[in-house]
Amino acid sequence: MESALSIEFQLSLLLFLALAGYLLASRINQSATIGAILVGVLVGPSALGWITYTDFVASLAHMGAIILLFAIGFEFDIKDILKLRNGVIAFFGVVVPWIGGYATSVLFGFDFATAVFVGAALTATSTAITANVLKEIGMLQTDAAKAIIGAAVIDDVLSLLALSVSMDLVSGGVSVEALAITVVQALGFVVVAGGIGVLGVRRLIQRMDTSVLARKFPGFVFVFALMLAFLYAMLADMVGLSGIVGAFLAGVAFSGVEIRQSRSVTEGAEYFQIVFASIFFISLGILVDLQALTSEIALFTAALTVVALVTKIIGCGLPARVMGMCREDSLIVGFGMAARGEVTMIVALIGLNSGFIDQGIFVACVVMSLLTTLITPIIYRSWFFKGAYCSTTE
Repeated sequence: MESALSIEFQLSLLLFLALAGYLLASRINQSATIGAILVGVLVGPSALGWITYTDFVASLAHMGAIILLFAIGFEFDIKDILKLRNGVIAFFGVVVPWIGGYATSVLFGFDFATAVFVGAALTATSTAITANVLKEIGMLQTDAAKAIIGAAVIDDVLSLLALSVSMDLVSGGVSVEALAITVVQALGFVVVAGGIGVLGVRRLIQRMDTSVLARKFPGFVFVFALMLAFLYAMLADMVGLSGIVGAFLAGVAFSGVEIRQSRSVTEGAEYFQIVFASIFFISLGILVDLQALTSEIALFTAALTVVALVTKIIGCGLPARVMGMCREDSLIVGFGMAARGEVTMIVALIGLNSGFIDQGIFVACVVMSLLTTLITPIIYRSWFFKGAYCSTTE
């Protein structure tokens, strides 16, 4: 009974914090994402210490990220992702930050292993953060937004490769065969899962919707949809990708599907997203412990944050410009890819647990991740609300 009450209390507290995040966001005129993250920092080990990143919180946060990207997937078609432009943006958006992170670490006197792993941590892009902000401000269907989401999915595959190469480098050697297997598995999953979703799952959903069972139980199709989202997420994890990529591809399978007699999958996912995505953003703030910053690490963190922003803006924004996007949209793509979020935190945690980086570098990566996560929504709200973009919705 005690553990049940403990779980109930934790969930009640997290939902209360979500409400507090909305209130804070309205006071400072920022997105709900910013409000939730700042509340997480306030109640976490950085300030009040009311709540820590327990396994229960981590599980709910992971669920929130999956549901968020599943819902985002409804807005996209598979052709929006598999474009040459997105691949070019993603490639340079991984290579340039990797070099920047390595060079910055070497400049501050850190050893080879640390420098390589910091570079790998800078390659990642948090799809969940940017996609949620774009959705909040009603710009998810712009050309720039589609470039960001499409490039971020490819970025996840390339970041996985960068992480694998980094671990092999610091361990003493790079296996070309192992890298090839990793790439084939990741790309194969994206193509096969996306193809099955678009060609197979859509037809299955429409048949299910017209069945007697769906007429009798209107929630049947929605339960199937959630099952598919978590199944795709699990399969993505199995091939080494982030589970949110799998959930996103599952959501893409539902885009454009008309449901007549079953409950709306889109509406149901929206309600789930409101609850669990809020917990996910709160958890990012809880992960941060600003008290662990020393003066040396604080200086390194500041430099790393600047490098993290500049390398993504240049690495993604410049290729977007070369590939035909206008200056404003190219900058929007660059800033949109700059949010590191939970992805960098996870990479840093792997490095810490593997002994490649120490606690100070881990804290620097986590704080840098938080700062880039906070900066992106702020810039987006002021930029988009002032109409500083040139793409049209499609």
